[in-house]
Amino acid sequence: MNPQGPVAQGQLDLMKLAITIMIVVLLVVFAIAAYVLVKFRRKKGQTEVPEQVEGNFKLEVIWTVIPLILVIVLAVPTVQQLSALGKDYTKDENALQVKVTAHQYWWEFSYPDLGVTTAQDLIIPTDKTISFVLNSSDVVHSFWVPSLSGKMDTNFAGDEDKKGTTNKFHFSAPNEGVYRGKCAELCGASHAFMEFKVKSVSPDEFDKWVASMKAPAVLPEDAQLAEKFKSACLSCHAVGDQGIAVGPNLTGIGSRESVASMLLNEREGQEGASVEDNLKEWLHNPQKVKPGNQMPDPSELGLTTDEVDAIAEYLAGYKLDYETNSAD
Repeated sequence: MNPQGPVAQGQLDLMKLAITIMIVVLLVVFAIAAYVLVKFRRKKGQTEVPEQVEGNFKLEVIWTVIPLILVIVLAVPTVQQLSALGKDYTKDENALQVKVTAHQYWWEFSYPDLGVTTAQDLIIPTDKTISFVLNSSDVVHSFWVPSLSGKMDTNFAGDEDKKGTTNKFHFSAPNEGVYRGKCAELCGASHAFMEFKVKSVSPDEFDKWVASMKAPAVLPEDAQLAEKFKSACLSCHAVGDQGIAVGPNLTGIGSRESVASMLLNEREGQEGASVEDNLKEWLHNPQKVKPGNQMPDPSELGLTTDEVDAIAEYLAGYKLDYETNSAD
């Protein structure tokens, strides 16, 4: 109900038009019903059957034509809006291409033309139409950023010889800001915790973010901790050009709006714990924060409490060299 982009604005306008038509029809019908109840109510002492009127051609034409006109008034802008929403921008050179892959219970965002992959925070420039290709790595999820667009399902992609349905859609965010995204399809125990952020930044800031994401990895200064981090964490995750991005890419996690999508990081003018404290809470007991996720307990990885704290401190300091705006 607070659109921040042309797609969401168009959808809200359709809702307003439909609701207005419904209210007008409701008022007219109830007014006629009230008039009939008063005008033709049974009078005191009246016992005869009232005159039966049927086959009024004019009335039949009126109550057929008026609803038809209302349907056309609603149908024309609806078809126009659906046509605009269904436009395929995947071949448009001026659109930013983003591949969205949903996981239990996190979001992966890949920019194939830029060679960048990240997680949880979707960074987009203000001057571009964003073209999305949506898939799921497991069950059906639904990608939804209420301020920018309606929701779209992410279906299991399947094997190469048995592809699932790939959905495509687009939106844009003309204003700089941070917008909350949700999974809108029940997908498991932590469905309610499967959030993400869309951060709309200036074109210059976006270019800085891309350059920061592509910079060589910065590993812990302590050599022993760096080796432990590689063996325990980079077997599933990645930072910079190091590791395997099976799990969320951790590059610049210290700059993100949240940890594990639900632990809000402290920002100016907002409540939240420090990034380091949130990372410690997540790393020490991931199942408590987000039940059913694939993150193993640190003890299974051979990490001590001190090593987990040291890794949390290192990741909290892993920030990207670009500026973003506060949340809306």
